[in-house]
Amino acid sequence: MLCLAWVGTSYADKQVARLVDDYYEEYLALNPVAATYIGDARYNDRLAIDIAPNQVAAITNLHRKYLLAAERIDAAALSSAEQLTLAVLKYECIMAVEAAQFPQWLLPIDQWSNLALTLPELGSGESAQPFVNERDYDNFLGRIRDFDRWSRQAVENMRTGMRQGIVQPRVLMLKSLPQLQAQIVADPTASLFYQPIKKLPPSLPAKTRERLQREYAQAIRTQVVPAYKRLYDFIRDEYLPQARDSVARTALPNGNEWYRQAIRRTTTTTLTADEIHALGLKEVARIRGEMQSVQARLSIAGTLPQFFKYLENDPKQYFASADELLAAHRALKNKIDAKLPALFDRFPQADYQIRPVEAFRERSAAGASYQQPSAEGSRPGIFYINTYNLKAQPKFAITTLSLHEASPGHHFQISMQQEIEGLPRFRRFLVGYTAYVEGWALYAESLGRELGLFDDPYQYFGHLNDEMLRAMRLVVDTGLHAKGWTRERAIAYMLENSAMAESDVEAEVERYIADPGQALGYKVGQLRIRELRRSAAEALGERFDIKEFHAQVLRDGPLPLDLLTAKIERWIAGQK
Repeated sequence: MLCLAWVGTSYADKQVARLVDDYYEEYLALNPVAATYIGDARYNDRLAIDIAPNQVAAITNLHRKYLLAAERIDAAALSSAEQLTLAVLKYECIMAVEAAQFPQWLLPIDQWSNLALTLPELGSGESAQPFVNERDYDNFLGRIRDFDRWSRQAVENMRTGMRQGIVQPRVLMLKSLPQLQAQIVADPTASLFYQPIKKLPPSLPAKTRERLQREYAQAIRTQVVPAYKRLYDFIRDEYLPQARDSVARTALPNGNEWYRQAIRRTTTTTLTADEIHALGLKEVARIRGEMQSVQARLSIAGTLPQFFKYLENDPKQYFASADELLAAHRALKNKIDAKLPALFDRFPQADYQIRPVEAFRERSAAGASYQQPSAEGSRPGIFYINTYNLKAQPKFAITTLSLHEASPGHHFQISMQQEIEGLPRFRRFLVGYTAYVEGWALYAESLGRELGLFDDPYQYFGHLNDEMLRAMRLVVDTGLHAKGWTRERAIAYMLENSAMAESDVEAEVERYIADPGQALGYKVGQLRIRELRRSAAEALGERFDIKEFHAQVLRDGPLPLDLLTAKIERWIAGQK
């Protein structure tokens, strides 16, 4: 079939097609969990011990090899589509090789994102790991065995980090302990990992059901619980006493360059921390002015912080139960879907579900998140809503939250990316630049005004409050990691400039501490997409078609911002 697709294509184009297909296959073999989330079941029985020295080297060598191969291809001999594919592959490899200079593997555990948090999601039976037949159940037993190995490697890496002065902030590790402790249970049947056994397919023979019940109980007792206890005891007894009081990544050896590389990777730009900080301050001031206009429209007296306090104390702004919150989002889904044809003429085939964040991770999880559907269509996208603290999910926030996480935000963009015919698999399933993906989602929030979803001033305020969060991230992330801000100063700044719940603010600040630079891509990407839209509208005048502009931004999947800019500029030139 591939050969048929190559009829009429150049030898150079065929080189690129082979190269990226080989890269995709080798990458998935080294990243089996990534394959599972895509819906590729070939590696569902294993985990990569990706923090082990040999695995770190293998991943780095993979990217070095493909970078060298890509550089040997004459880009001038390629079609425009393959030129873009080659440029994306080069960018991926360069960023991976750069990142390998910094020992992230010595920091394997935090409260935000790590395999010890991902595995329970997979093992719960409510996520990407399938539990449909006997083989599926046996596959996850293999992952449990590998997690035991991963936990031992994590302890070894943290000990190495302690010797080298590369350790996590104490505040993060204190938050990680309850997460680990939640998986240490006396009764295996009470474990989250036993949930799929409680839902064994009735079609399985009785002997198979009995075997799986026995083997899962044994695996939880002898592998899962000991692995989590190993991590918990080590962190509590050995690591915490040597964890650091500082929070900046720049406090670590070579930390300044480590943070600069994080900025390059997540924004796909050459912006400096100082430039981003200044941009954030400018955006915060602008959004505060918009908020004050909403306050005046609602005739609520007082300062802006007093307005925030008024909203915080107004019971009409909050849901009475988790079920009520979820029901409101499900009703909103239908309302938004009906309005989208005004701005789009291409839609994803995949649908999405709305679910609460699981209890085991709700205390430290973000307010909402999105999980992509499987490529073959067996699993829909999932819009997760954190129902732990209803005060952190006000009614005025639900519209912009849905626009961001679902449609036309993450679900819309990521599903369309996976469904693009002719796009190489590595670009359909592996590529996802924060500045593009999150920048699009934040841009998607702003479309609520054009869709008539922000006519209610409270809902428009909710949009501003969420946009303020992304603007504050520019200030706070750079403040923490480049300007000497403390955790407490960052929290105070965010509380002063938004109506966010304090629990959400603390979780946000600790997220920036754990994952430096990641939060910068949202606003940087949104502002670039806005600017591209403005440029296209000015250049094309009456010929500007908003539906076609959106199609152009989305049709090639995620791109580094400079490649996206060049692509849109070529499109504009072709319309004149």
